[in-house]
Parts: sequence; structure tokens; C-alpha cells
Amino acid sequence: MAKKMPTPRRTPKDLRPEVRKRLEATALEIFSTTDFHRANLREIAKRAGVSFASIYKYYGSKEGLLFGTIDTILKALADRLIDHLKGIEDLKEKIRKAFWVELDFYERHPEVGRILFLILPFRKWMEDDTYKQEKFVDAYMAVLQQGQKDKILNPNVWPGVFLDIIHGIVMMRFMMWIYRGQKERLTANFSELFEMLWRAISNPDLLKDQIPQDS
Repeated sequence: MAKKMPTPRRTPKDLRPEVRKRLEATALEIFSTTDFHRANLREIAKRAGVSFASIYKYYGSKEGLLFGTIDTILKALADRLIDHLKGIEDLKEKIRKAFWVELDFYERHPEVGRILFLILPFRKWMEDDTYKQEKFVDAYMAVLQQGQKDKILNPNVWPGVFLDIIHGIVMMRFMMWIYRGQKERLTANFSELFEMLWRAISNPDLLKDQIPQDS
């Protein structure tokens, strides 16, 4: 007797695009305004117009729905980053643009920042593969590594540390922006903020050459 083959597990990619878009938009709205443990899947299913069973069928769990939703959004951010970097040759301008793209993204999508930085326990976020966002990280790292190769960025620090600094600024800037009531744009004073970042990651030998010497 032939052995019965297991049924392939369904994934969000198997959903009709319009259904997936509607479901993930609803999930994003609810997850960004509700404590994760109190977010109700039945309410999400009802408001999105899909069956409760479909969420488990395509996402596996409440965590799966959350991370699937975030993954869709962050992959779109990676595509936007790569698109914005096209045609920029100057390294400083590349990093400036990448930094701006990320801040601008969270300014336009504060619900995503709320989930990642304020609502979802960071430990849980790091435990999921969604956290890796390899396409986004690889695009950023390629720029930083080139900067070290060209001796423009500090050659004594692993480029991943530069990325930690950049993302750390974005995260804290977003959190305090929310705390202060979003009274100004998240990208306000961007030029000054970027110059501070640039000095932090630049090759110290180049910076030393730029400091006026006492006569």
C-alpha cells in the first residue's frame, strides 16, 4: 500500500493577493494599538472579512500572522532602499540617503515602529527569522563595507557595528518622537543628525585632517 504523502503546509504566499493585503492591513492596525497578548485573532478575522481558520491555515499562529505582516512591510522597505541608492556614487550621500529612507519610513508608518520598538517584546522579535531581513541588511552592509575598503569609514570597526549605531539612532529617535507626541516630523533636523552620525563612523584619520590647526 502506497504511503500517503503529507499535505504541503500553506503559506501567506498561497493567499489571493487582495485577501492577504486586507488581512495584513487589519492585523497591522490591531497589533499596533493593542498589547500583543490581548490582540484577538477572531476580531482580526472578522474585520478583515476572512475566516478564523484561514489565519491558522496560512500563518500557523498569532505570532505567524504578526511576523508575516511585518515581513511583507520590511521587504518593501528593502526594495525602496535599494531603489533609492541607485545612481548615487558618493559614499557619504549613499549613507545619508539610506539613513533618511529608514527615518522617513517610520515617520510614514508609525504603526510599524510601534509594533517593533514599543509593543512587541524585543526578545520575541529577535527569535523569529523575520528579524534577519537579509535583503535590507545586505544592501546596507555593502555600502558600509565599500566605505571601509575606500578608507572613508573607520577601518578598525566591524561594519555591523556601524549598522547597530544607525539602527540604534533610528529606534531611539522613533521612541522619543512617540513619547513627545509626534509634535514635529521624525526627520526634523535630519541634516544635523546625519552629520553627528557621519562623524561617529568616519575614518578618524580623515576627520583629524579636517580639524583646523592652531596657528
